[in-house]
Amino acid sequence: MNGETQIKALEHKVEALISSEPDFFLVEIRIKPTNNIKVFIDGDNGISIDTLVRYNRQLYKQLEEENMYPNGDFSLEVSSPGLDEPLKLSRQYQKNIDRFVEVTDIEGNKLEGKLISATATEIVVEETKGKGKKMEVVQHIISFDKIKTTKVQIKF
Repeated sequence: MNGETQIKALEHKVEALISSEPDFFLVEIRIKPTNNIKVFIDGDNGISIDTLVRYNRQLYKQLEEENMYPNGDFSLEVSSPGLDEPLKLSRQYQKNIDRFVEVTDIEGNKLEGKLISATATEIVVEETKGKGKKMEVVQHIISFDKIKTTKVQIKF
């Protein structure tokens, strides 16, 4: 079974596990050559560690029972995407409206600002330039196909 086939099989299993919780959604699955499986699940209102542990145990049991990785030759991590993980799905952008983000476009240009809105095709980021009387606020409309990565920024 190649990597893409494994990921598809795992996606179906995870989707079935979380199907009873409409607030939860699968963000991404990564499999390293060493069969280290990382599953990222998020929720519209976050997701608790206890819930992630439960999903981890259920998925691990399924993989063992189905002998998807002979001799138990795999490791499994189920977590929510941390702040170091870029936003990938429209639902993640929706849940992070009013937070500060750093957007890197496909050309490598970076823009920092407040995420104002997100649709299925684009986001609006409000950038504040200058200070005092010279301060200006500029809204940038950015199409998803122009975005390389978007990361949530923590501002204190």
